Amino acid sequence: MNDAQLLRYSRHILLDELGDLGQQRLLDSHAVVVGAGGLGCSVALFLAASGVGRITLIDHDEVDLTNLQRQIAHSTERIGQAKVLSAQQAMLALNPGIQVHALQQKADAALLDTLLPTAQVLLDCSDNFRTRHMLNAASINHHVPLVSGAIIRLDGQITTYDPRRSDSPCYACVFPPDQAPEEVSCATMGVLAPLVGVIGSLQAAEALKLLSDIGSSLVGRLQMLDGRDLSWTEMRLRRQPTCSVCGTDHRS
Repeated sequence: MNDAQLLRYSRHILLDELGDLGQQRLLDSHAVVVGAGGLGCSVALFLAASGVGRITLIDHDEVDLTNLQRQIAHSTERIGQAKVLSAQQAMLALNPGIQVHALQQKADAALLDTLLPTAQVLLDCSDNFRTRHMLNAASINHHVPLVSGAIIRLDGQITTYDPRRSDSPCYACVFPPDQAPEEVSCATMGVLAPLVGVIGSLQAAEALKLLSDIGSSLVGRLQMLDGRDLSWTEMRLRRQPTCSVCGTDHRS
């Protein structure tokens, strides 16, 4: 790190758990973020501010007026612009010393096969069941930890799936593909804006811990937030041997 970086990241370096070696790990890391909406905006800004050296942001959508209630990387002036380009602009304004790769497209298996071999963490900031299962499969195939967040109305959740660990469940262990819930969206159900930031910020924190190898992750623990009284509930998760994705009988 040069003198400017030492000053910029000084509050990280002061942490005994992180220090200059941990910060250097962040600078040398590559994070892939799928979704530049409410969760993705908070994730992207905190990863950028924290000095994750390379961030790939994937989203096919454009900024809309209704997004601005909660998607804090965007602005009124950038309505109609690609969300990934809008977020990239905000991230680089915050920290010009990192690389931000903006991909305006839907994430698919082929794209993830290209990106994940050089990535150390994958963050799911998507909003639909199909995409979450695709990200889970890619995470397993490439042995890259997946930090998963979701929020609707006043309810949020966050956990981490880490295929590098033999005891880690995967997304399909918890939400089997053949038991798809009814799809809901902010457009029809609403969402309280700051709670999106709460879950997104925690996703970023979890990713930073994984990248710098500090603390313990949320593997095996699903944290659920009830925004009505700001209470947290934790559910213990276990790997399912019969899981159709990571189960013993289905792994190649």
